Amino acid sequence: MPIYEYECKACGHRMEKLQKISADPLTSCPACQQDDLERLVSAAGFRLAGGGWYETDFKTGSKKNLAADGQAAGSAKSDVGSTSTKKGAAA
Repeated sequence: MPIYEYECKACGHRMEKLQKISADPLTSCPACQQDDLERLVSAAGFRLAGGGWYETDFKTGSKKNLAADGQAAGSAKSDVGSTSTKKGAAA
């Protein structure tokens, strides 16, 4: 469930609320009891990057939007290779 940010236009009170996407937006401010609460638009606090995610595995060509020009995907693949080499040497 996403976390939505709200701000009261009457008193300026700001809050966050964990709600289902299908839930109606809140309207009543818990601080001043006015019906001036509005949902704010905000960005997600994280980005899924590296090997194993949609951007690196299923997009093709110039459609890819990789962090650090594809270095994250390349380093993830090189880590796998170095790990298997270490296991091979220890065995």
